Amino acid sequence: MKLISEFKRFLLRGNVVDLAVAVVVGTAFAALVKALVADFLTPLIAAIIGKPSFEALTFTVHGSHFLYGDFINALITFIAIAAAVFFLVVAPINALIARRAKEDPDTKECPECTSAIPAAARRCPHCTAVLSSA
Repeated sequence: MKLISEFKRFLLRGNVVDLAVAVVVGTAFAALVKALVADFLTPLIAAIIGKPSFEALTFTVHGSHFLYGDFINALITFIAIAAAVFFLVVAPINALIARRAKEDPDTKECPECTSAIPAAARRCPHCTAVLSSA
């Protein structure tokens, strides 16, 4: 019975629930971007190039059929998802971290390991370097 209660506690911790939500939202976002690429971007690019659909782009070698147009669709989808994650998640968080580091007067940078440490510290808790007095 103790094992079951520990398992429940593990499942109900915030990080497990957050991860489950992230997987569901990420899957839905991937489906949305795939539909955007297949239904909007690919036909738009195909109209410019002159091919009606990338999915129809194929070649055959010794009886093997290669669907390189489908690969192009998957590549465009990957690039679109990577760009969205970078511009909507990574870049704003990096900017927020950089702004917070500038605004936080209670910390300073260790000259040895460049970790953020309390301003009043005389020794770095990460690399144990002795710091000059403040």
